[in-house]
Amino acid sequence: MNKPKYSIIVPVFNEEENVISLHREIIYEMKKIALDFEVIFVNDGSIDNTLEKLKKLYSIKIINFRKNFGQTAALDAGIKRARGEIIITLDGDGQNPPSEISKLISKLNEGYDLVSGWRYKRRDPFIKKIISRGADILRGLLIKDKIHDSGCTLKAYRKECFDDLDLYGEMHRFIPAILKWKGFKVGEVKVEHRERKFGKTKYNLRRIVKGFLDMWMVWFWRKFSARPLHLFGSFGILIGGGGFILGIYLAITRILGKISLQNSIWPLVAIFLVLVGLQLFISGILADIAIKTYYNKNRANYSVKEVIEN
Repeated sequence: MNKPKYSIIVPVFNEEENVISLHREIIYEMKKIALDFEVIFVNDGSIDNTLEKLKKLYSIKIINFRKNFGQTAALDAGIKRARGEIIITLDGDGQNPPSEISKLISKLNEGYDLVSGWRYKRRDPFIKKIISRGADILRGLLIKDKIHDSGCTLKAYRKECFDDLDLYGEMHRFIPAILKWKGFKVGEVKVEHRERKFGKTKYNLRRIVKGFLDMWMVWFWRKFSARPLHLFGSFGILIGGGGFILGIYLAITRILGKISLQNSIWPLVAIFLVLVGLQLFISGILADIAIKTYYNKNRANYSVKEVIEN
């Protein structure tokens, strides 16, 4: 089979009312751009009729998960099975208009490796906007990717962006930061954002917590991925050194007879600080060793039941 130029990847979970119209829009818009493209829907363990609706569509590849593993896992599965030179991702809820794909491609052709959509007029509930805004501010402080809307799934990538990149947790939100850190050129364009017509949002407290934790992971990875010993070892030396100095001070003052340590807790505090510092230092060494095997290309955090091509 000839290799397509574009791969459009759509993760879906319980979107039975949206997949048919969304597929129709994608096919319509992509035919304006090129004839050589593929459309991949990743059914993320839907428990409604989403899979049955997808099986009735044409010119489509369906990756069917055994259960719900999350949007990041669905994107990772689609990306790993994509054959196109350029990968385009968008949400399955219909809020990312396929008509905006041409904007991403035009920007990509200016020499960028990744172009991220910016939903500058969000059509989401008020509380979701507030949470997203807070996350954007924190991401700007920690990650510094200089992207207004990293959480927008509507993005276009060159395939080589994912040659050494595995996605897990809620990491799809931080792809621009990770790629920028790796030296890829990242751009952004304003895109339309539609209101959800059918179904309900999958945005919940669990995803917020996972995203927050993954944000700290990306920060750690950006700062200390080469030598985690620099982080753990520094804290270990600081805490352990403080405990050692405290112990020396207590010993000298006791020898000079200036204090009595008979009923004092400070010797225990000094010993505790030294042990904590030593443990942090050893943890840094172990992390330094483990970091070398962090990326294991034969592992995945999801299970594909079948791949269907219509």
